[in-house]
Amino acid sequence: MKHTVFHYHTLSEVKQEAEKLQVFLPLSEDTATLFQPLTFGEKTADNRIAFLPMEGTDGTETGAPGELTCRRYLRFAQGGPGIIWFEAVSTLPEARASAHQLYLTEENVDAFAALLNDIRETSLRENGYVPVIIMQATNSGRYAKPHGYPEPLAAYHCPPVEPERLPDERIVTDDDLMRFEAAYEKTTKLCQQAGFDGMDIKCCHRYLACELLSAYEREGLYGGSFENRTRFLKNCYRASAAAVTRKDFFLTSRINVYDGYPWPYGFGVARDRSLEPDFTEPLQLIRDLREEFSIPVVNISMGNPYQNPHVSRPYDHGNYVPDEHPICGVSRLMSGIRTIQEAMPDLPVIGSGFSYLRQYSGNLAAGMVGSGYCAMAGFGRMTFADPLFVRELRTSGQMDSRKSCVTCGACAGRLRAGIPAGCLVRDREVYHP
Repeated sequence: MKHTVFHYHTLSEVKQEAEKLQVFLPLSEDTATLFQPLTFGEKTADNRIAFLPMEGTDGTETGAPGELTCRRYLRFAQGGPGIIWFEAVSTLPEARASAHQLYLTEENVDAFAALLNDIRETSLRENGYVPVIIMQATNSGRYAKPHGYPEPLAAYHCPPVEPERLPDERIVTDDDLMRFEAAYEKTTKLCQQAGFDGMDIKCCHRYLACELLSAYEREGLYGGSFENRTRFLKNCYRASAAAVTRKDFFLTSRINVYDGYPWPYGFGVARDRSLEPDFTEPLQLIRDLREEFSIPVVNISMGNPYQNPHVSRPYDHGNYVPDEHPICGVSRLMSGIRTIQEAMPDLPVIGSGFSYLRQYSGNLAAGMVGSGYCAMAGFGRMTFADPLFVRELRTSGQMDSRKSCVTCGACAGRLRAGIPAGCLVRDREVYHP
């Protein structure tokens, strides 16, 4: 299959393409539904748009927000989303994905607090409300590069993601995992001290907690059974819950419900070794988290941006040509999100994967939210390209094609290279000096 080129000039043309491909793609011309408030737990978001975690690789060497970090979040605050889901913040120095990934410590907590204060003041001044701000706490696992080169903390040997088999010493032990779990208690205390509204225990995109969900062939306490494979995530929640002192502070997760690898190397896939989704275990996991930890909201994602980015971030041009149309990838995401939301109607689900449709992504978001297929729409790449698109949608009901993400993947490429990430197409002020 050849690379596609986004050539749609009207919403009708996008609908026709979806019909031609026979895929699920609910599109709405009326985007007003995105500007209804959403209450979850103790919090209320002004609107149904979330800015999802997009790492900028621009923190200081000690883990504090850098100049570009602050610039980015103040631009996000100007844009006016209902939720700002803060980028991945490492729980341990050896678990950082780069030498400039954020890392919350006692020494830099005040810098985080100052940034959060600026975010709230900026949004209140520009928009008349403040966003709900969630911090994503992470252990980068297999993708750890704390000194700028790979130092993986892998859950098990996984052939689909190991061109060359990792040395056995790079597979973490049960004792390692117990130490990693315990780190979430301190991170939770600091997260509250900094002033975040909630904390995401990251479980997506094949970072450590996510990879362990597919550790079917791992021996010991963390592999094999569903109970064992979910042990790390749940123990991280338990460590975090023990540190919660604020009534209005909540725990949640960004969760992969489908990895896109054949069993036994993928979570949320059929056991016939096909790539067909099977949401039985993802649903059980989310139900468990809802029941034991009272998570008030959840964000759904898929895939591995390092290995199969067409699953989580459909594109026209990338490092390889998928054997499916990008709209099929968008549809898979939307279908999975709908499945989770319909199975758990009392739990607000935040969707992901809207940006491929460029200026029509707001129409997809409105179609999903308006139809009850998710409670809120989350945007990642689009926030780098056009952080003010929420305002544009609110005032005109449309997004500007001249400002939209073109899904070139350059932002992710810079992240993988460990250099400051942003939109090389739309943000020339910083990235093309």
